[in-house]
Amino acid sequence: MKSIILRGKLLIIYILLINIVNAQEIIKVLWEKNIPNYKKSDETEVIEETDRLIFIKYVQNPTITLYSPAKGNSTGQAVIIAPGGGYWGLAYDWEGTDIAKWLNSKGITGIVLKYRLPVSKSNVVCYKPPLLDIQRAIRMARYYAADWNIDPHKIGVMGFSAGGHLASTAGTHFDYGNKDAEDIIDRQSCRPDFMILVYPVISFSNKYGHKGSSDALLGKFKSDNLIKYFSNELQVKDDTPPTILIHAEDDDAVPVENSLLFFGALKEKNIPAEMHIYPYGGHGFSLAIGQGRLSSWTDRCIDWLNALNNEKK
Repeated sequence: MKSIILRGKLLIIYILLINIVNAQEIIKVLWEKNIPNYKKSDETEVIEETDRLIFIKYVQNPTITLYSPAKGNSTGQAVIIAPGGGYWGLAYDWEGTDIAKWLNSKGITGIVLKYRLPVSKSNVVCYKPPLLDIQRAIRMARYYAADWNIDPHKIGVMGFSAGGHLASTAGTHFDYGNKDAEDIIDRQSCRPDFMILVYPVISFSNKYGHKGSSDALLGKFKSDNLIKYFSNELQVKDDTPPTILIHAEDDDAVPVENSLLFFGALKEKNIPAEMHIYPYGGHGFSLAIGQGRLSSWTDRCIDWLNALNNEKK
């Protein structure tokens, strides 16, 4: 009898622990009702698991997954994370959930964005959904800031590779909210407070532009005007947020000049910016675990975030 009671107590404790863990991972759909720029098709989301990472394609219903640190550890900062994948898919754990967990260990809320991809036939206009989704994620984070234990003035974006292009697009193409909008979330600003760009695609318009991302994002709509519009080194404004850039000099997929061009554009507008260029690392190194000095990029990033946090107190 005692052993049955003990097993029962252990089961209750186990269930409570599972609930506590799950409470740190809150999944929310971005669009409760009508998804903008969406048309019904026979396409379904595909999740591919390799021996290296989880890759998601053909996203139909975009979501954010919230990873929260303990309240006592929270800095108040939150980072919306856009995984890369060339705008063809999402390296969801490699450049998403693993990044959120690392941020949690530093007291920062990580919000992983599962955004729609331009290559889906469920889109009306291919290039619109990724930006719509990240803007919605920023607005939602501000709207739910009190519930999520974050500061609505300390919400940034982070992106890797093509996700870096999306994050830099959010930081150069934004609005301050429509106060008359029927949807109360749309009344929130979608300007990020800071940007973290890791081996980002930035340009489509010069010899360093990333053709694969450009072809995926713009498709048949590609024109000189759209190429310029999405070449984010040309779109930096006076109110573009502070930015840190991380890149490897030997990146043979997205040339380091992408970060250099963006850094130069930020400095031209007197936007606070920091850049760390490593001599090796190639492309797609994620947390760079076991890669020597390259792995210190996460420390430099936290140093920068801490300094930013202190400035805003």
